[in-house]
Amino acid sequence: MKEVYNFSAGPAVLPKPVLKKAQQELLNYHDSGMSVMELSHRSSLFEEIIENSEQLLRQLMGIPSNYRVLFLQGGASLQFSMIPLNLAKNKTACYINTGSWSKKAISEAKKIAGVTVKTIASSEEQHFNCIPALDQIEIPKDAAYVHITTNNTIEGTVYTKLPQTGSVPLIADMSSDILSKQYNINDFGMIYAGAQKNIGPAGLTVVIIRDDLLNQEAALSSMLDYKIQAESHSLYNTPPTFAIYIAQLVFEWLTELGGIAAIEKQNKEKAAKLYAAIDNSKLFCSPVEPNDRSIMNIPFVTNNQELDKKFIADATKIGFENLKGHRSVGGMRASLYNAFPEQGVAALIDFMHNFEAKHLGGQSI
Repeated sequence: MKEVYNFSAGPAVLPKPVLKKAQQELLNYHDSGMSVMELSHRSSLFEEIIENSEQLLRQLMGIPSNYRVLFLQGGASLQFSMIPLNLAKNKTACYINTGSWSKKAISEAKKIAGVTVKTIASSEEQHFNCIPALDQIEIPKDAAYVHITTNNTIEGTVYTKLPQTGSVPLIADMSSDILSKQYNINDFGMIYAGAQKNIGPAGLTVVIIRDDLLNQEAALSSMLDYKIQAESHSLYNTPPTFAIYIAQLVFEWLTELGGIAAIEKQNKEKAAKLYAAIDNSKLFCSPVEPNDRSIMNIPFVTNNQELDKKFIADATKIGFENLKGHRSVGGMRASLYNAFPEQGVAALIDFMHNFEAKHLGGQSI
């Protein structure tokens, strides 16, 4: 079987040790005679899994005791509605617009009755190739929260400095860079992330929310109510049990590597090598402002659409999967999540050098 490198933005590559352990335990988890997928979510075996998952995540991210950790369903996109529904009734919700997912979060918040949505900064006029200036943003003192997307999966930008929101809670969609770099949890009122990039399989969403932000009034639905989910310890209904189990294995893997500090160092090294190859190229270039470049999602182009298509087609033939950029921006995108191997970056760089030597200037397509 040929070597395959999966550059997908999500669902994304998982650590091989995690997949191998899951394979070994698939038919018989801890001598139960059952797969994890067959365990009751009320069983002691699964309760151990979900409790261990939470403790491992708390240790990895340094989550204080006054924050709840929830394992929910619906993807990060459901949080676009849950957040204003729970936190911004008859209040103003502030958003910083840095790309496609921020726009969707804003759009969904506007659908919630009784919520006033205000965009306090945006880089849309710059085609989302940077993070907007944050030093002059105006935040209403009585705002329910300020919402950001820390890493923009499609556009390839990242916050290198968080906005200062004072007493207004900062809420972060951290779907594509959670566990990839060190954050101070106390800087946020709430963090949420879809699992399918750095945590585990699609179908699980992690929510980290400060106690004082748990809604006092009942939400529209019990399933959409943070307080009910917290009081039920994420077991209000049947959770995505197998996805939580895989997340536990990923947290164990990351802990064994040395935690987030160790993986951040590796991630920066991987990204630096690829950015150096792009910046030193006479064919490829980055559409992102250098100071705002993501280390997780790296878009690049040749400025020739036909040559981009040729690059993607040729790369796919040799086992480089999912290098095509998002349909909204085109070009190429290499997603280098925690589990993506360093040798895959080296292989891509070699391929880029060879492609450039063959097609420099777009003379041969």
